[in-house]
Amino acid sequence: MQMNSLFPDLFDEGKAPEAPAAAQPAPEYDLTDLFERLSHSPFRSRFRLKPADIAYIREKGMDTIRQHAADFVRKRLAPAVIPNDGKQTPMRGHPVFIAQHATGCCCRGCFAKWHHIPAGRPLTPEEQRYAVAVLMKWIEQFT
Repeated sequence: MQMNSLFPDLFDEGKAPEAPAAAQPAPEYDLTDLFERLSHSPFRSRFRLKPADIAYIREKGMDTIRQHAADFVRKRLAPAVIPNDGKQTPMRGHPVFIAQHATGCCCRGCFAKWHHIPAGRPLTPEEQRYAVAVLMKWIEQFT
């Protein structure tokens, strides 16, 4: 099975290096197809935020939740090799963890399956921004 990257232009060798992720504005992604496919998965579609999760989001604010999401993606999803891949994301304890399972951003295997971004190499800054955008889009439906 061939995996097509959502970001083919990132692999042009003549392309200038990217600015750091924090220096770039958050891009908009059309996630309609992704969320439609996720809605048909009995496992992915069962995830919901509990009232305590929603209260936590309101208390911290969406900017802080976005920072948490970026940090979790950078540390738990972006590395090429994750020692406990497939088991690194808890099923509860933070709204972003729930969003990761709901959107297939919980491990590199699920990320490859749902987002067609292959495992075995580090995620690019653009791919990390994409993952955060997916997570935040899912979380925003509850706030």
